[in-house]
Amino acid sequence: MLYAKTTPEQKRIRFREGLASGRIQQFPGAFNPLSARLIEDKGFDGVYISGAVLANDLGLPDIGLTTLTEVATRAAQISRMTDLPAIVDADTGFGEPMNVARTIQELENAGLAGCHIEDQFNPKRCGHLDGKNIVDLETATKRIRAAADARRDPNFLIMARTDIRGTDSLEAAQDRAKALVDAGADAIFPEAMKDLSEFQAIRDAVDVPILANMTEFGKSALFSTDELTSVGVNMVIYPVTLLRSAMGAAERTLDTIKADGSQQGAVESMQTRARLYELVDYEAYNHFDTSVFNFQVPGTR
Repeated sequence: MLYAKTTPEQKRIRFREGLASGRIQQFPGAFNPLSARLIEDKGFDGVYISGAVLANDLGLPDIGLTTLTEVATRAAQISRMTDLPAIVDADTGFGEPMNVARTIQELENAGLAGCHIEDQFNPKRCGHLDGKNIVDLETATKRIRAAADARRDPNFLIMARTDIRGTDSLEAAQDRAKALVDAGADAIFPEAMKDLSEFQAIRDAVDVPILANMTEFGKSALFSTDELTSVGVNMVIYPVTLLRSAMGAAERTLDTIKADGSQQGAVESMQTRARLYELVDYEAYNHFDTSVFNFQVPGTR
């Protein structure tokens, strides 16, 4: 009940062990704390917290409008609800190298297991859109070096995301990945790879874990874990999948109410009251106060 039983330090060790296990790690994207609980309940390896989802949840586009405070606060709310390690999208680090350093320490304080920092200009844009602007190599490596120098827990994972494949050659992406590892990156997130051979090329270029972003409606096909494992990918994220699913269901339910004058036609596809109470661990609160859970949940008998 309340929050996770596992400390942030334990989660970071677990994350490192998972990446070194030889088994691809699956991190669905949580759009709120309750969905993080669901991800854990379904047996996944960890929770991803997408910058796009955080921005969209505020009704904003993913162009770097969110602040460090907003991201760290929401990421803390999500990560503390699960015993799984959680990593967060830190965009471009929220400023110059000194700001990047502060970002890392705030995310450590928020209980995250790691984050990724990208090499776009601010204002940035979704990695699977055209027209991106990429910073020069010196700026990109300064961000990662500042991040690595600022962390206090050596198990907090610093991942470098590079979007350079969207503006340059695959060879340029390989060179950028190598330079980011030399600057202190523990892992590489090569954004918008066009096919499996491009993931393989990044795998051949660096000896740190690499991440695949399996986002819908993007530049990359939705490869399976077996396919990604075959080219040496260590971790896969599904950043906006749950938000898109939830919003799609919400839209269909609203259409039903509008058309029928009642939600009755959509009830069968809803999460039940009993399942919701199970996820929030309602019954466990009875340990502290017997008046909290002293009723029969409708629909369980």
